[in-house]
Amino acid sequence: MTLEQKHVVVTGGAGYIGSLLTTQLLQQGHRVTVIDNLLFGGESLLTFLSNPNFYFAKADVTESRSLRDSLPRNWPKPDAIFHLAGIVGFPACQAVGKQAAWWYNVEATRTILDQADSLHIGRFIYASTYSAYAPTTDGSLVTEDSPLSPQSLYVETKIAAEELVRLQGALIFRLATLYGISPRTRFDLVVNQFVLDAFIKRELLIYQRGYSRSFVHVQDVVRALLLGLNAADEKVNGQVYNLGTDGGNYTKDQIVQFVIKRLPETFVQYKDLTFGGDVRDINVSFEKIQRDLGFNAALTVDDGVREVVSALRLGLIREPQHERYRNAHFIVR
Repeated sequence: MTLEQKHVVVTGGAGYIGSLLTTQLLQQGHRVTVIDNLLFGGESLLTFLSNPNFYFAKADVTESRSLRDSLPRNWPKPDAIFHLAGIVGFPACQAVGKQAAWWYNVEATRTILDQADSLHIGRFIYASTYSAYAPTTDGSLVTEDSPLSPQSLYVETKIAAEELVRLQGALIFRLATLYGISPRTRFDLVVNQFVLDAFIKRELLIYQRGYSRSFVHVQDVVRALLLGLNAADEKVNGQVYNLGTDGGNYTKDQIVQFVIKRLPETFVQYKDLTFGGDVRDINVSFEKIQRDLGFNAALTVDDGVREVVSALRLGLIREPQHERYRNAHFIVR
């Protein structure tokens, strides 16, 4: 079955999720406009430049006409927009401070949303975080209806942005912790970071070892986003979906075991030290996205660890310790 060609806008399209999403959209035959300020470079977009269905605009989404002025004039108006741009992660938000984090994650969302509304873009898809949920004390699963409780500046901005887009009937995905390779890989995420540390240093230093998190491969995230793009209106308008997999709930100890399986020479140390901020001791239910959108993850954490180890061994990522592969200049485990 051939999907109808759409014109899709991806803000933050040079990023970890956005570059892989752009790849899949183009492979499906859609027209894609990427808006990005290239904070981490634009190498992830180079392969698309010869594709007639690809258009890039270097722009800052905080600007009042960033969306309007970025659209190619000879294309039809967009059918959908994925709003992925922003300052992602609590270390990055803490590094820039509250004013900047709020400006880029909340006010920029308001700006893009207002422009999308004035252009009558039919579908607005927003990437949020499962960190929005309050940590549980009894191990129970949190659902889309569970209470929200910001534990960090980053989460404060994401909850505030969610409130804005829900008023306009947007589709919201609350993403689990990502891992895996993309055209702009990140090494400040738990699984990828653990693999890199074990590969380079032959050791891991682990904090908050007993805390549970939910993990999902970036490729599966993109698959789910595409389901949201193509689903019927009644499945997505004003809906919130936890995006992850029931098989992805793990403690850090369990993640370490996946790493040791591939890099058995790794020496592991544990420290009883906690950090303020984004503490995600949460088990998440993904029943709704499975039921309503038919989403099932295809990849596991073991797949992701094997993939990252292979990429490092083959030298496919130059200077993996470079800051361009991180959303902040420091890492909190």
